[in-house]
Amino acid sequence: MGKEQDQIEENKQNQKLEELEESNQETLKTKDKENNEKEKEEQKELTPKEKIIELEDKLTRTFAEMENQRRRFEKEKEDAFDYGGFAFAKEALNLIDNLERSKQVLENDESLKDSKVLKKTLEHLDIIYNDTISIFSKNDIKPIESLNKKLDPNLHQAMMEIEDDQKEIGTIVQEIQKGFTIKDRLLRPSLVGVSKKSQNKDEKNQENKENSENK
Repeated sequence: MGKEQDQIEENKQNQKLEELEESNQETLKTKDKENNEKEKEEQKELTPKEKIIELEDKLTRTFAEMENQRRRFEKEKEDAFDYGGFAFAKEALNLIDNLERSKQVLENDESLKDSKVLKKTLEHLDIIYNDTISIFSKNDIKPIESLNKKLDPNLHQAMMEIEDDQKEIGTIVQEIQKGFTIKDRLLRPSLVGVSKKSQNKDEKNQENKENSENK
């Protein structure tokens, strides 16, 4: 009985393999048929006029792609020439900052106040500062005009508000750090203080009262 059962199982497996092989053969035949039909369509003979139209279309596309590539190359070349030193220029602004800080430190030093040494040193610092600004300007790196200008979010960054009834609200009355542009791009914004209306005594008392109540 065991041998007969094994024989039956083997026959079933063989039958399944045959069915699977037949199925694969049918699939291959179907694919071959589809591929042959596609090849026949592709090999369909075009008329001379159709060939000319096809060639003109290909040429138009090729020239358009070449023109786009040329424009991209020109733009990249211009950007590399104009802004290739962007990172270096931004780092170089530290020279300006350090010169201004050094000048402020010296001016606030009581031991040097009104001395000839201080006067001479400040004169030399001013010369270095002006020469540096001149070199920057020759390379299209220019300081942003801020004082007495209206706050421009594209060029200025407001750091504080200062009471000033003589100025229109939002006018820059203090420059904390000078900003710069390189050609038509912002290198860094100016850090500024802008004017606001001063509070009268009644408003201040009311505000203090509200603050006290909130506490």
